[in-house]
Amino acid sequence: MRVAPSLTLSVSDRDTLASWSRGRSTQARLVQRARIILLAAEGRENIEIADEVGTDRQTVGRWRTRFAQEGIQGIKQDRPRGGRKPSKRQAVAEEIIHKTTQEKPKNATHWSTRTLASEMGINATLVHRVWKDAGLKPHLTRTFKLSNDPHFIEKLVDVVGLYLNPPEHALVLSADEKSQVQALDRTQPGLPLKRGRAGTLTHDYKRNGTTTLFAAMEMAEGKIISTCMARHRHQEWIKFLELIDGQTAPDLDLHVIADNYAAHKHPRVKSWLKRHPRFHMHFIPTSSSWLNLIERWFRELTDKQIRRGSFHSVRRLIDAIEAFVHAHNTDPKPFVWTAGVQEILEKLRRARATLDKMASA
Repeated sequence: MRVAPSLTLSVSDRDTLASWSRGRSTQARLVQRARIILLAAEGRENIEIADEVGTDRQTVGRWRTRFAQEGIQGIKQDRPRGGRKPSKRQAVAEEIIHKTTQEKPKNATHWSTRTLASEMGINATLVHRVWKDAGLKPHLTRTFKLSNDPHFIEKLVDVVGLYLNPPEHALVLSADEKSQVQALDRTQPGLPLKRGRAGTLTHDYKRNGTTTLFAAMEMAEGKIISTCMARHRHQEWIKFLELIDGQTAPDLDLHVIADNYAAHKHPRVKSWLKRHPRFHMHFIPTSSSWLNLIERWFRELTDKQIRRGSFHSVRRLIDAIEAFVHAHNTDPKPFVWTAGVQEILEKLRRARATLDKMASA
């Protein structure tokens, strides 16, 4: 008579298995295996475990034995299965990858599984499997742009230096304007989120005007100084600088990180800055908005408050923005910059080398 092996778990193994057993992003089969081992470690019988986790006694026995022999690594990975090797896929995989990455269809910008399968006279499922194994997703693209600013390195060192080593007796602020924020009102009420169904919004909307949000994040604490104005000219930028001046301690220097928008460098702005010597402007390189951390906060505002909102008027939109800022400032959490200058330059070097290679091909 077979006797199921008894299992003793270390503290680290038990913590790992418990995490897997309740992890929403963990693969279902690994969740099941983790539950089997945890129940087996309690001394439960295989048939009892099988009933509780919804499988059969043979499966419970297999993973119980595997864990006893190989430990946690034994249940983490599947062993190679037997059977005939997929000879057809091996024969055409290289050609599928070559066509996907090096060629384009005649009447489109990229291949789909069906168009490539039709072109090659094979099954679309085969194309899908090769793409999955190779990590290819032709329908997806990511946008990018490398800065051509002749003073790129100088500005990069300046701004990253402020993030990583802020000056004493001073505040570092990341500032910008989010222009033309639209007060959009949906044409019909949406359906709320419910079990088994996502919330809905109509695809069309009514425009009720726009506003421009001026915002600056104080980098040490993460607090936001903001205001909404109808336009975003140099006059409004000066008003925003005056707001920052009035809401910060007067004995501290202010180092303001901003982009190269013309209004930020207007002669009247320069004149105002001369009259307020505690302000020090630091401009990021052109085409480098990723270097200005307030943009990260703008994205959070859009995702959490604006994109799914419905605003009957500009006033309603401004109220929603101000409510979001107030909630943020009640418990501010700063965004922490971690990348060093050399790390950034190395990534840019690789990107330029790739672009040069593509251009010469």
